[in-house]
Amino acid sequence: MVATDLATTVAVTAAHAAADKQARDIVLLDVSDEVVITDVFMVASAPNERQVLAIVDAVEERLRVELEVKPVRREGVKAGRWVLLDYADVIVHVQHTEEREYYALDSLWKDCPAIEIPDDPQQPRRPGAKDSSDEQSSSQAESS
Repeated sequence: MVATDLATTVAVTAAHAAADKQARDIVLLDVSDEVVITDVFMVASAPNERQVLAIVDAVEERLRVELEVKPVRREGVKAGRWVLLDYADVIVHVQHTEEREYYALDSLWKDCPAIEIPDDPQQPRRPGAKDSSDEQSSSQAESS
């Protein structure tokens, strides 16, 4: 099973919003083969609670405005050390750097394929997927 296109779009949009607020080590993991209740985990970190909350606010705002989606559940906002936003098909984890190192979600889910975060948020790509520029360069190479 592979994450749905909608889940991938939501995750990539969330990743771009997090990056705009200087989130560190942003990772998108396709957990659809391992977890029944969701398709994608986004994991990002920040060095302090204030930045964790700024990232969370930016993700929520961007997803609400651009994709008209709201989280089903929000956890950890009061403490600001590990905030979880549950969008059903996408779970966003924004962690303080210390929590990220301690809980090591990346290691826990290391067998799940990563989803590439493209420069253009409208173009999510899975590893090994070809885009139109790949096809153009291969067709140009063949015609030479």
